[in-house]
Amino acid sequence: MDLRHQHLGNTRLSADSDRGTRPLIVVPARFAASTSALRYGADVVATKLAESIFAAGGEPWIIHPVVPEGTDEAGLDELVRQRIQPASGVVLPGGGDLAARWFGASPGASDYDVDELQDAFDFAVARVALASGIPMLAICRGAQVVNVARGGDLVQDLRYSVGADHRHRVHRVRLLEDSAIARLLGADATEISCYHHQGVRRLGDGLQASALAEDGTIESIELAGHEGWFLGVQWHPEDTSDVDPHQATLFRALVDAARDADSRPRAHPSSSSSAASTLRGIT
Repeated sequence: MDLRHQHLGNTRLSADSDRGTRPLIVVPARFAASTSALRYGADVVATKLAESIFAAGGEPWIIHPVVPEGTDEAGLDELVRQRIQPASGVVLPGGGDLAARWFGASPGASDYDVDELQDAFDFAVARVALASGIPMLAICRGAQVVNVARGGDLVQDLRYSVGADHRHRVHRVRLLEDSAIARLLGADATEISCYHHQGVRRLGDGLQASALAEDGTIESIELAGHEGWFLGVQWHPEDTSDVDPHQATLFRALVDAARDADSRPRAHPSSSSSAASTLRGIT
């Protein structure tokens, strides 16, 4: 069965009851050089991700990543702030590797799909969301974006640092006691679907680990003292959200936080604020 029909069948779609109740959840698109339905390159978002947001009660709002030539960091942040102002929440999705230069490293032999324009745009979305208190769920690459934006760095290939490949894996992670994710899921462990060969090494400013793999890899991050709702996970909750209540809960929590945030005044930072990044230039 086409998953689009399956999800629509399981989701309330009354025009009257749905109108005005679905918070807009921004998802920065990824660039694809080709797709099966188009003759040209395309902006894409994984169908499973859009379905997971929609099933949780949100309205996925896919935005085109743009970094105008000559724009500095503060200018890009302001452009992004204006563009996502109507949104109630953000999902920073998975994707290719970040350019190693953002965290002071040299390119690795296994780096793939590096796109510095995408990096710069995602950094700006992360900074603006955190500084403005917009609820944000950062997934896989997205969690790495947040970590690097706050001054952390990455393991460039887990196969050589911990001796384990985290691609094409479903495995158990331990949720750290008193972490927000442990409280949210009401559990001390969960099964996750992973596809990553890089990971968080040194945590960025204010970030703390909240879930660990058996090999010690950081699989979830939280932001201590942050007034808004934020969760970063190194796995892909969208892969199994239709069959795993824990993963569906992550999306519902984001949408619930987005609805709650709509009822409160939003911060309007004049600069990169506390989410200052290590973005060393965007040209």
